[in-house]
Amino acid sequence: MKRLIGLCFCLGLSAGCFIIDGVGGAFSYEPEELDSGLSPGAKELVQRAFADVDRAKLADYHVHLAGMGAGGTGNWVNPKMSSFWHPGKRVRYSVYLSAGGIDDMERADQQYVERLVRLVRHGKGAGKFHLLAFDRHYHPDGSIDQEHTEFYVPNEYVYSVAQKDPDIFVPVISVHPYRKDAVEALEKWAAKGVRLIKWLPNAMGIDPSNPLCDKFYAAMRRLDMVLLTHAGEEKAVEAEADQLLGNPLHLRRPLDQGTKIIVAHCASRGQNPDLETEGEPLVDNFDLFLRLMGEPKYDGLLFGDISALTLVQRMGKPLAGLLEREDLHHRLVDGSDYPLPAINILIHTGKFVEQGYIRPEEEDLLNEVYEYNPLLFDYVLKRTLRSPKTGKPFSAKVFELNPGLAPKIESPPEPQEGSE
Repeated sequence: MKRLIGLCFCLGLSAGCFIIDGVGGAFSYEPEELDSGLSPGAKELVQRAFADVDRAKLADYHVHLAGMGAGGTGNWVNPKMSSFWHPGKRVRYSVYLSAGGIDDMERADQQYVERLVRLVRHGKGAGKFHLLAFDRHYHPDGSIDQEHTEFYVPNEYVYSVAQKDPDIFVPVISVHPYRKDAVEALEKWAAKGVRLIKWLPNAMGIDPSNPLCDKFYAAMRRLDMVLLTHAGEEKAVEAEADQLLGNPLHLRRPLDQGTKIIVAHCASRGQNPDLETEGEPLVDNFDLFLRLMGEPKYDGLLFGDISALTLVQRMGKPLAGLLEREDLHHRLVDGSDYPLPAINILIHTGKFVEQGYIRPEEEDLLNEVYEYNPLLFDYVLKRTLRSPKTGKPFSAKVFELNPGLAPKIESPPEPQEGSE
């Protein structure tokens, strides 16, 4: 990837650089052509992926919304992302635009949503896709740190998009816990029926173990809300101090208070100090996540999403380990991390054959699906994977709405003596 960045910069990178589409969203066909275009073998593979799941309960807990603010959406992108002085960020930004199907900057936000709706309606066709807002970076005093905010996706925008297609979209708000109005914001959105909250601590400047968050956690529990938070390394940030915020062990504080948490990507990348071992040696974030998952007191509180585990940079121990750990499947949920599955350079089906996850003939069929619908491909690939060690797949329940994350059902009041 570093060589690609240098090459694009030397060529005088623009949003239309011919390299970008090859890396990002260069697809051969439209989603609407899937039914008529797939080969019989590919159709059978897709049908098999849906055979043992309840389509009405299908769930993708990790779908990004994005935009530039075109059309008054309120979305915002840091100018560094499109600056020639920051070639790495500019390449990444251009690739995201391509993967999201954006080629008209004046309609960028609308194009992104239109493409996503088409992928859903002509892919799975049903289920609940959770759309993620993304709050700004904040200082501990509650003031906005605009310089370190890479992008901003307002809660209002996510909610409005979800309201237009409520049969397939679920809004997920993002509220920074250091905000002075954080609790009020939770109450506002909970009253509208929103239950999930998105954090990316490394990029937002959040320390989940900071006592500043305690009032936030208490409000979450009172309002029956769930935190979807990134853990592990995050490539959107550059400072080592920021990466420390992704340490899964920081989640002990909210967990010990009874807060429900979904750990995005199962903390599958990078290392962090083991804060619970003398000398604090560096340990894989995934192993720290598994330590927490292994504690009985967190069963029913701690979950993991398997988003991005099939991207080339995350393949390895986390994917193999989770396929083998059938005892954890009831605590795993699916997530596509869209638009990442639409970034061509991150998809290497041949490696799944090499490592024994899929059969050689399945590779070609999966590649067919990808050329029509990368969002559907992400799902079918995960349903096709088999553990190289046990030969078993992820449980079908991983891909449905998890009952452990469902709203609490209030018990009816006890009848009073003498009442009918």
